[in-house]
Formats: sequence, C-alpha cells, structure tokens
Amino acid sequence: MNMIAGIKQRVRKAMLERNDFEKSILKVALGDLETEASRSADEITNERCEQIIRKMVKSANEMIKLSKDEAMIEKCKAEIVILETLLPKTLSVDEIVAALESVKDNVLAAGNDGQAMGVAMKHLKSSGAIVEGKDVNAAIRKIRS
Repeated sequence: MNMIAGIKQRVRKAMLERNDFEKSILKVALGDLETEASRSADEITNERCEQIIRKMVKSANEMIKLSKDEAMIEKCKAEIVILETLLPKTLSVDEIVAALESVKDNVLAAGNDGQAMGVAMKHLKSSGAIVEGKDVNAAIRKIRS
C-alpha cells in the first residue's frame, strides 16, 4: 500500500475516533502530498512522500525554535509526534555505529570526515538502512574520535 492510501485510512480512523487534532494534521499532510502528486506527471513515490513529511517536521521544529507562545510550542510538538508516525523508523547514532562496524577501518582510513561520510553512506544505503545525514555524521565523529 502506498503512503497516501495509508494516510487516508488514518484520517478515516481519526474521524471515527473524533480525534480532530490528528485528523487536521493528517489532512494537511495528505493535501501537501496530493498537491505534489498532481504537479508530477508520474505517480508520487513513498520516498518523495517521506521527503515532504520530513519537510513538514522540520518546519514544525523551526516554529518551536521561533515561537515564544507556550501553547504554540505544545501544538507543534504534538504535530511532530503525529507526523513522525508516518515516517519509517531511522537508525539512532549508536545503531549506525554498530552498522558501520564492518567498514570501520575504511571510515578511519578516509582522509577527512566528508570522505568517511561517503564510505558510510554507501555501506548504509547498500544494506537498506534508513538513516538521516546528521545522525550518520555524528556516528562518524564518534568512530573517528
């Protein structure tokens, strides 16, 4: 099942449970995804859906940093929790360090952190791991220290 269909099911479930906040957040996400799908000639991929939702999470995090209103901060945090349930689980820094154990020598032998990042990302992507760049960067710094 693609991500858009899954979100539509969650919207229906939120409506039945009368969870208006979750329903509204999911509808905004669904609207953004459907807008992107209508702009694209091809069908939107789950990877592209994840990118759009990550962008929404990033935007909510920026609102938290900029806002001084406590109610707005709490609303943004709740929004992030809902949006993150739509994303696949990413590896933590410690899990990334463990996953890179087999290429640790190559990471250490790299000339700089950028080259080490390339080695690490190549290995992680080939193994199908879902990671965020900042976490991989932190794992590399941990390995190289």
